[in-house]
Order: sequence, then structure tokens, then C-alpha cells
Amino acid sequence: MLGRLVLVPDLSGALWLPEERTLVVADLHLEKGSAFAARGVMLPPYDSAATLAALGHAIGRRQPARVIALGDSFHDRKAETRLAPETRAMLRHLQRGRDWLWITGNHDPAIGAAMGGDSAAAIALSGVTLRHEPTPCSGHEIAGHLHPAAKVRLRGRAVRRRCFALSARRCVMPAMGAYAGGLNLREAAFRPLFREGFSAHLIGDGRLFRIDPRLLLPD
Repeated sequence: MLGRLVLVPDLSGALWLPEERTLVVADLHLEKGSAFAARGVMLPPYDSAATLAALGHAIGRRQPARVIALGDSFHDRKAETRLAPETRAMLRHLQRGRDWLWITGNHDPAIGAAMGGDSAAAIALSGVTLRHEPTPCSGHEIAGHLHPAAKVRLRGRAVRRRCFALSARRCVMPAMGAYAGGLNLREAAFRPLFREGFSAHLIGDGRLFRIDPRLLLPD
């Protein structure tokens, strides 16, 4: 529970809000690969399709009435223009028959109408604010932006995976983007957000692992 919201972390990195019939995702970073290619860093140009496929699997499992994307859905302001026609078609298919809300982020401060759905800087659900960047506020919030990842020792070896960071007041979600990367939960950026303590919910193979923060390793 976060405030009055029931939260169900999903293996995809999405967050399911069953009472709201809402699926929340963070940091898709669509077209990051093409942005790097424009700067001479050649990456396989399939990240947007892979990211939307992962989102599609989560939508298929949960059948949400609404999807909320928590900002940095597009890697830069021109990413929308670089989406391949088949990728645009994938996005339109995922949006069909449900409400879709783009929360704006630092990478995508404006979302074009051609991307479908609506856009806003933030939204409140049952007393919880959904926004892109987490803040050390006194209320309840769900945010992305920091791409949390956890490194732990399991069965004698170090494992690093994306994770949800959860406290009584806050959920910081992992990035869903195929090329998004992750920031270790031991980094200083998380400290002002979780002064009251938190738990890490690491995305493993086939299940989520709740990890005591004292067991987290630095990179």
C-alpha cells in the first residue's frame, strides 16, 4: 500500500494499480538507440520495438483500462520523428481501447499529439502524486527518473538487476527502456528520498525478490 493505493510490482518493471485498473511504466526512452547513432555511437536499432514489446506483454497480462507513462518515454525532443512506421503501429495498437497518459519528463518536456493519448506534468490518484522526478516531499508519490538498480550477492555471486525502491511514502520505479540502464540504490541521489528507510524489490528470473537494504552492494 502507498497511501490509499494498492501497488503490485510487475516482473516487466511496470507497476499495477488493481483498484484503479491502471498500469504505470517509467522511462521507456524510446529511440535512445537512434539518438546514439546520430552521435556516431552505433547500437542495434531495435530498442524501441523491444521496449514496446515488453510493455505489450505487461498490458496483455493485466488488461488495464489506463496506462500512465511516467516521463522520459522518448529519449529526446526529436525521438517522435525517428520512430519507424512499424513502431508507431505498435504504439497505436497498445493504446487502442484504453486511456493513455504521458507524464512529461526532462527528456520529453512536450509530447506531440501524433503520439496519441493525453499529457500532463503530473497526476494524483487516491492521494498519491504520479510524476517523473521524485522529490523529498511530505506526501505520497510514485516516480521514475533515477532508474533504480540493486546489486546483491546470491548463491555466491554478485547479481545486479533493475528494482523497485519502496517506502511508506514513495515508490521509485525501474526504467523499462531496453537501453535505459540503472543507478545503484547505494548512490547518493536516493538518500534524501528514503531517510525513513526502504525496501528494494529486485526483478529476478520469474519472480521479485524483496531485499533488505543492508544487503545491497556498491558497484
